[in-house]
Amino acid sequence: MAHRQVIELRRVLGAEIRRLREDAGISQRQLARAAGISHALLVDIEAGEVSASLEALARICAGLGGKLGARVEVSAGPAIRDHIQAAMLQGLTRAIHPRWRRFVDVPVFRPVRGSIDLVLDDPVQEVAIAGVAQSELRRIEQQVRWANVKAEALRDGGNRELAMAMGADRSVSRLLLVRSTAATRKVAMTYPDLLSAAYPAMHASAVAALTGTADWPGPSLVWMDVGNGIGVLRTAPPRGVPFGR
Repeated sequence: MAHRQVIELRRVLGAEIRRLREDAGISQRQLARAAGISHALLVDIEAGEVSASLEALARICAGLGGKLGARVEVSAGPAIRDHIQAAMLQGLTRAIHPRWRRFVDVPVFRPVRGSIDLVLDDPVQEVAIAGVAQSELRRIEQQVRWANVKAEALRDGGNRELAMAMGADRSVSRLLLVRSTAATRKVAMTYPDLLSAAYPAMHASAVAALTGTADWPGPSLVWMDVGNGIGVLRTAPPRGVPFGR
């Protein structure tokens, strides 16, 4: 996904430089000379063929009478997973019933760009689940919002290939996998209303649907234990967690 973003960024930057240069009535050779770069490099930059250095881009912008700006736009959360999250996803995929088709690390491109950790699809019940694994619960409101956005992207056909594979009749639900630790249990006990509102299904019902043939109960938070690099689904929420029972 990052490679595609680089290609798109090169294309957009090149088109913008070309537009500004043509609006100013400047030839490529004139701009290259003013920027102190080769004509061939400018041709490739405008065509989106090369990843220009920040210095070269800043020189070009200066030659156009402007300045280079940059920002990082956070969309649906980071794509980086730690080894605990990987163990959780592996543990889930080993435990789930064969009826679920599995798609790992699914990129979505609209209305936001991001990556869904795991998509489960049941062709019989015609439901797809956008699954997110969290080994920690930090900035809980943002994590819930990211999970919602990813599910919306899946619902809106944000991944065309997957949408075609699943068909147009799928309803989309959400699954949040959480590692049971003292820290995550404390967060769950601190914000039970927020989490239960976002994930109202019973824990046991979600596990029954994932591991058997029961119907998917709707947005669910499922707890996992992780030890020695192995993730295991819990049959019930940890002691002290007041929701999902």
